[in-house]
Amino acid sequence: MPPRRFEDEHHPFGAAVARLINQFAMLPGIGRKSAERLAHHVLTCTEEEATALADAIREVKSTIRQCQTCFNLTDQDECAICRDPRRDRTSVCVVETPKDVTVLERAAEFGGTYHVLGGRISPLDGIGPEKLTIDALVRRVKREGVKEIIMATNPTLEGDGTALFLSNVLEGTGVNITRLARGIATGSVLEFANKEMLADALRGRQQF
Repeated sequence: MPPRRFEDEHHPFGAAVARLINQFAMLPGIGRKSAERLAHHVLTCTEEEATALADAIREVKSTIRQCQTCFNLTDQDECAICRDPRRDRTSVCVVETPKDVTVLERAAEFGGTYHVLGGRISPLDGIGPEKLTIDALVRRVKREGVKEIIMATNPTLEGDGTALFLSNVLEGTGVNITRLARGIATGSVLEFANKEMLADALRGRQQF
């Protein structure tokens, strides 16, 4: 049963507050009580603070786009990592989401670049290879002379399946395919791994 929406109730502060609570409740990890607290904060903060929050959201939605090379999020044609001349463009770490790039960067261990797939293959969710940036990755390997692909998909059933599919697609390109060491437990996600664990996984990556 889907959660009851606040418009269905007689909210003491009116329909506008109910709509605001509903929007907050749609955010990941935000339940009803947290949504109410966030809405109350907006109600009690100054108009300038509330407007700054709204403007920041609008600016993000209007300026942030995908990097034309790696599909990470950026406000320019290429992200800061792809523009950095110090990064090794022959080593590419393949991840599921832009959030994974942020997590791996915190480990400060990897000096190459990234490729964001935009998800993982999950037939039950209607996500096939064609909905990911796999074709762009293959073109990039051939165009840029990539020597190593590090599979950093999450160690879940879907993540491992996606990595296996990619290794088959890249077979014959001559690229060396490795994967993160299993210091990251099977069934976990990169987001919740600490930076020491991620650094160990990057240093101990294995042949795929």
